[in-house]
Amino acid sequence: MGAVAPFAPQIFTGVMGAAQYKAQGEIGKFNQSVAERNAAVLEGQATQIEQKAEFDVAQFQKQFRKLEGETKVALAKSGVELGTGSAYNIELSNAYEARLQENLIRYNSQVAANNKMEEANFARISGTIARNEAKMAQISTVAQTGTSLLAMRNA
Repeated sequence: MGAVAPFAPQIFTGVMGAAQYKAQGEIGKFNQSVAERNAAVLEGQATQIEQKAEFDVAQFQKQFRKLEGETKVALAKSGVELGTGSAYNIELSNAYEARLQENLIRYNSQVAANNKMEEANFARISGTIARNEAKMAQISTVAQTGTSLLAMRNA
């Protein structure tokens, strides 16, 4: 035991440097895995937004058909001949507006889904940065530990 005593500070410094190096690597990997999980969640949200748009379009079409039917009944009750003149113009205008509304629903959902995908990409980039920062910290730990050990040796 007496022969080890003079080297105790160097052994302690080396062990602590190795522990710090390992911890920094684990922290970097953990932070990267958190960012990857966040990215996967955001991608799932993008898919949900796209699916909801299809549901919203279907609901809109259902409401439109109901309104269209009510309009036809009201026109027929008033004695207007369907498929001609102003009744035809109303039907055509309503169909045009319905198509615009469906396109708007799809466009808005695509923009929102694209935003989620960008957030997912940014999360992955952040994870890579966190991992690289941990690697840089590990390099710094190795350099500092080596410097300390050299200084102890030369003292």
